[in-house]
Amino acid sequence: MSRPKVVITHWVHDEVIGLLEQSCSVMPNTGRDTLTRAEVVQRSRDADALMVFMPDRIDGAFLAGCPNLKVIAAALKGYDNFDVEACTRNGVWFTIVPTLLTAPTAELAVGLLLGIGRHIPAGDRMVRSGGFQGWRPVLYGTGLAGATIGIVGMGAIGQAIAARLKAFGCRLIYADPQALEQAKEADMTLARHPLENLLAQSDFILVTAPLTPQTGHLINATILAGVKPGACLVNVGRGSVVDEAAVAAAVAAGRLAGYAADVFEFEDWNRTDRPQGIHPALLANPDKTLFTPHLGSAVDSARREIALEAARAILAALSGDPPSGAVNTPLTNRSDTP
Repeated sequence: MSRPKVVITHWVHDEVIGLLEQSCSVMPNTGRDTLTRAEVVQRSRDADALMVFMPDRIDGAFLAGCPNLKVIAAALKGYDNFDVEACTRNGVWFTIVPTLLTAPTAELAVGLLLGIGRHIPAGDRMVRSGGFQGWRPVLYGTGLAGATIGIVGMGAIGQAIAARLKAFGCRLIYADPQALEQAKEADMTLARHPLENLLAQSDFILVTAPLTPQTGHLINATILAGVKPGACLVNVGRGSVVDEAAVAAAVAAGRLAGYAADVFEFEDWNRTDRPQGIHPALLANPDKTLFTPHLGSAVDSARREIALEAARAILAALSGDPPSGAVNTPLTNRSDTP
């Protein structure tokens, strides 16, 4: 019997390939660039399993061209770019890694809060330009001690951020359709508010919400009209939860003191109307913006474990067992068909 074929769409650590190669034929992407959709389809036509990442997109048309697929393991947590219902209809398991991205993303969020509030990028540019001649009363910013920080979306990442922010002596509030347990709120000194109330009170607004039909452009021009003047906005959730054009206008008008983001609208591949890049007005305003290239989980040890977890899900599914992290149950498991 031939060994099952596994396609990996992006670079992974050697340990991940080694684990899969014990029982599978592996076709990895050994470079650091994203393959085109056509290249992924070509590689996957006869594949039994696929490991996918943030830039990939799976839909019914893709699955129709890859009839042997039994499992698609996503090395990520948010999966709005992937048609899970199509996977279910086509007898394909779809799995995610729900927990391993939480801690590194929470750490980066705190870094972005400090970076945009304390003008760290502008200070770095001043030093490198030769303009720093010793202390001057410039670049006064907003610290976290005593500040009110509003967290939009109190899932695992929001809770991890709140736990880390406790040590800074700030006041924490949150907006989420689902209230936390009272004991957990008390432990993290959190208070739940409607979104409009949160924006009116917060010195920093931190977006951690996933992208759903309900959260698309949740932070828009209308809601930003009620923001506390001089607040900073930070997005580590999903790009399209924030309307970047509206944010650019709010920053230009001085209503927002700054905007920091690790995620962007153009990354949300499942949107037919997605922009092709970051709003140019944001890119043109480096003193009031701070951007990182989707580094939320970019901790080397974390990325290794995330891909290993995805690999283990692939091996389980190919063995006929329910894989860990599965978000669906295939209607007809392709592994059962001759």
